[in-house]
Amino acid sequence: MNNSPPNQNNDRGADPLNPAAVSVPGVSVVIPAYNYAKFLTGAVDSVLQQTYPDFELIVVDDGSVDDTRAVMGRYQDKRVRYVYQENSGLSAARNTGIAHAWFDYIAFLDADDLWMPNFLESAMKLFATLSSDYGMVAGGCASIDGEGNRIEEKKLRIRADRELHARDFILKNPAPLSSSVILRRSVFRDCGVFDTTLRSSEDRDMWIRTAGRYRVFFICKPLVQIRKHGHSMSRDAVRMRENTLKTIAKAYRSRTVSRLDVFFWLRVLGVYYFETAWTYYATGMRGGALGFIAKSLLVWPGPLPAARLNEPPFFRLRALLCFLLRGRQKHLSPARFFKKHSPALL
Repeated sequence: MNNSPPNQNNDRGADPLNPAAVSVPGVSVVIPAYNYAKFLTGAVDSVLQQTYPDFELIVVDDGSVDDTRAVMGRYQDKRVRYVYQENSGLSAARNTGIAHAWFDYIAFLDADDLWMPNFLESAMKLFATLSSDYGMVAGGCASIDGEGNRIEEKKLRIRADRELHARDFILKNPAPLSSSVILRRSVFRDCGVFDTTLRSSEDRDMWIRTAGRYRVFFICKPLVQIRKHGHSMSRDAVRMRENTLKTIAKAYRSRTVSRLDVFFWLRVLGVYYFETAWTYYATGMRGGALGFIAKSLLVWPGPLPAARLNEPPFFRLRALLCFLLRGRQKHLSPARFFKKHSPALL
């Protein structure tokens, strides 16, 4: 590992020793790690195997009590830095990484996820074609289990690269973006850093604030593998519910979307209750799931834009039937349930 700054000059021209060489902007990659030594090697290696040439990797150990320090001690690559802090939470760990970053572009990767080798190259090539008012580029994601096996998920209905807006992030995260984003450093200067009072949904809050000041572009091609396993933070249904509601409330107070757009905010609540229902169902709280899907239908009985939300048609009614007809089914996602039982539900 190396603790000295890289030879950074993001606007430097061609290498004087090699006039044919063209320089590229540097990217600081931040991996926050808390007791994920089991997966950390895979995440670090997926960064070091990137085809993009100019990056540094900052692993922020958020007070881990497992073998995280020992795992990082094996890396002697000059592009890798290890930073330890007392346990302060995911948002604080990401903010520490931002503070230690040397480059003008900052990317994030969770310690249990993996990048495809061309992730940085694809995103930075796109940044090079976009105007300076684009502050963030995000990539599509695929899901894997704890052993790295592909999990069958519903197909992403965002079938083409496109711009995302603050409304998209307020209504629902278009994709699990925490490990698939690159932002200009100026975003954190203008929008602030991750909110340390949020114990989940802190990434969605950050993207809402970003999209309120900058333009955001989404690459639909899967460039990241998101690991879903029993220790994922998203398994905590109550915490997810509380922090998602705080995130929505922050967006409402910020007036990023006018408070007078009542129908939009009612749809936001409808989606929030729907997603909460699935989180409760996945963790075995079937009664809570039924309660929240009922709230979703009551607060917004009209149709919701299924394709925009990356959901199948009539997704709330189908979820209601699922909760009514089935008990808890371990590892049964909405997509897998709909694929297995859709003929009976139509």
